[in-house]
Amino acid sequence: MLRISKRNLLAFGASLISLPRLLWAQTNATDPRLMEGPMVGAVTPTSIVIWARVSGTTPVCVEYDTAANFAKPRRTAPVTPKRDDDYTVRITIDGLARGSACYYRVIVGSQVDRYQALNGLYRTHTAPAPAARGRFTVALGSCVRIQQDAEQPIWKQVAGAEPDLFFWIGDNIYGDAQEPEFLAEEYRRQRAVPGLQPVIRSIPQLAVWDDHDFGVNDGDRTNPTKDLALKAFKQYWANPSYGLPDTPGVFFKYQYGGIDFFFLDGRFYRDPNKQLSTPQKTMLGAGQLAWLKAELKASKAPFKVLLSGSGWSGGKGPTGDAWSSCLDERNALFDFIRENAITGVVLSSGDTHVAELNCIPWSEKGGYDFYDLTTSPLAQRTESNWVDRHPEVRIRQVFSADSNFGTMTFDTTGEPTLTYNVHDTRGRRAWTPFVITASQLKNGVQSWRSTIDRVSLQNHERHKAGGPYYLP
Repeated sequence: MLRISKRNLLAFGASLISLPRLLWAQTNATDPRLMEGPMVGAVTPTSIVIWARVSGTTPVCVEYDTAANFAKPRRTAPVTPKRDDDYTVRITIDGLARGSACYYRVIVGSQVDRYQALNGLYRTHTAPAPAARGRFTVALGSCVRIQQDAEQPIWKQVAGAEPDLFFWIGDNIYGDAQEPEFLAEEYRRQRAVPGLQPVIRSIPQLAVWDDHDFGVNDGDRTNPTKDLALKAFKQYWANPSYGLPDTPGVFFKYQYGGIDFFFLDGRFYRDPNKQLSTPQKTMLGAGQLAWLKAELKASKAPFKVLLSGSGWSGGKGPTGDAWSSCLDERNALFDFIRENAITGVVLSSGDTHVAELNCIPWSEKGGYDFYDLTTSPLAQRTESNWVDRHPEVRIRQVFSADSNFGTMTFDTTGEPTLTYNVHDTRGRRAWTPFVITASQLKNGVQSWRSTIDRVSLQNHERHKAGGPYYLP
């Protein structure tokens, strides 16, 4: 008589129970797929970086072709996502022609992600040759609060403008947390907004942070989790670089179409806003400031754009969350530009929850006028506290009627020219375009009086005479 122990009987029963699961797993394997993305990151004349987040550790590559019919596709080397990187990957397509179109799709495992529409095929482009004369447009913006605006209609207008690049100028998420998992969650929520998809999949994206993606409102160098915030930022963006080997941060230089862009980190090394402004108080930190000065001196570009999450004007006052709390360092930088005859510097910023165009008239100090091109917010409520702020010179009236994005169009086919404007959620322009030439941005040239609009000039002159800045 065959005897079966109770232990063996239980083990046999358990195997029968698990058998259906095993058979199901063998015949119904899960499909590895993209969770967020793809997103185009930094491009050069011969390369394109593609960012994506994947549903596990399945190897990922990009299949690409320079022809729309995808007749002779090639594949990049596979990259394996890592849990420590939150399953995000950056894959570089290399060996491309300058200024050319590129069609691509992401291969997860051995197949195109079947969750992607249109067979996951997208179109983007490389950068033009550095010395080539031409015309291109950068769209840019800041302050995207999905908690206040989940639909974000602004992206339809950004896509319709067909810019060559898009720059995120800080507060790209409202993470407001010191735990990196919550910052990552906000990045994922924002990256999945439906209207954003055509923009990130075709237009190269570059980013710098401000306080809300740094993790702390009005945050500074005392943030105890700034290294973790930096790690999350690096996971979710595909910039060409992040800081220097001995100077961590999100700052970097980027060249496109012969124009130099300097993305600045105004948080990692920033002294607290309430600290008294002295020559020793810093926004950028010694290492980043030395890097910026050396790069500016070496630059031969007709325009050198300095992009900062914090506004450049003095309008927020000596303890405001802006360069106004660090005027000694700002003014010393402007003096350095003047003393070294560095031409073509233009400023850009976000943060203010309104669109502004202000000027810091360094022509009065023997230099030239610095213009701060400010666009905000991309997606949230606008503010009204700008009424109490008095920047050095307002070149255009504040636009606070709607969410908005800015455009900078550079034309180097003749005299290098920059045209700046702001557009609302219906695509309408906020004001008369601001146009400046490279020849107006050199020592000894005053330009602000020829570029200011009539109402802004009247407000400025009335305020200088002791009257109110704005009429009721």
